[in-house]
Amino acid sequence: MKIRISLLVLSTLLLSACAPRSNLVITDDTLVSHEVNGETLLHRAIISPPEQFKPIHEQYRSLYSASIMSKPSYNGKVLSQLENASPFIALGEVENKWLAIAMVKGGELVGYIQSNAGVAESEYRATVLKDRPRARRTKAAKRAGNCVAIGDNSQACKDTKSDTWILE
Repeated sequence: MKIRISLLVLSTLLLSACAPRSNLVITDDTLVSHEVNGETLLHRAIISPPEQFKPIHEQYRSLYSASIMSKPSYNGKVLSQLENASPFIALGEVENKWLAIAMVKGGELVGYIQSNAGVAESEYRATVLKDRPRARRTKAAKRAGNCVAIGDNSQACKDTKSDTWILE
């Protein structure tokens, strides 16, 4: 009886050792999907899925060079760089007011950038023009009405506050 049980246990162990094992190894580049607030996001395993998601799905453009991060915070890994004025798709707004982005419409989530790093394509030109520094009026321009040409490239201007003539 002991021999029968020993043979049964031994054969079970041998057969279990021959059973195929699943070699599912998840690397940083393995594609995974998560559902957040009814949206299914396809992304690489290195990218952390967001906890909150407010869909946008619009064409955006970057306002400056920004790092694409693996988490919607500064303590994630830098995955790549988004160059100045580069177009991208804003998939949605996630926690900490960061943007989840893709490079093509309907594409996979490639990472996160700060929300102030991008603006909707339709608002890009107005935003860039609004941000330009305004030309300052020089003192010579303020006195331009009270100037007299002297020689080829010189002039004398009267300062209206002190009635003093200034050679330029």
